[in-house]
Amino acid sequence: MIVVSACLVGLNCRYDGSSCLFQGAVELMKMGLAVPLCPEQLGGLPTPRLPCEIKGNKVVNLNGLDMTGFFDKGVKESLHMVDMLDVKVALLKEKSPSCGVSWVYDGSFSGSLRRGQGFFASALSDRGVTLFSENNFTVSRL
Repeated sequence: MIVVSACLVGLNCRYDGSSCLFQGAVELMKMGLAVPLCPEQLGGLPTPRLPCEIKGNKVVNLNGLDMTGFFDKGVKESLHMVDMLDVKVALLKEKSPSCGVSWVYDGSFSGSLRRGQGFFASALSDRGVTLFSENNFTVSRL
């Protein structure tokens, strides 16, 4: 089974209440190979919500409030699903503070990016899960 960021299959769970529909994720769902999840919602954050970025080892929202606890809880809940389904591959939303595979926003809320992983992507990587983002995934790569 493949874990897919829920926003990539068209679920309106992003911070602004939208999705980022990605055809590769939809194809995986149609093939019965994927399960969508949103670590931020599983962590208890509402939709919509203020944007969050990783600053140091914390996640803060646009108002500067520490939201790390929600992100940690989201990782814990998401990893429970990963373990149940014996996930070996994930297709995640790049730049997300949860799901960013190679890039995340730099914590300044200026739109600037830095190399790095979101909290969930990092936890998956630590477990040896192969990570893809919408920028480098095609179904033929599986």
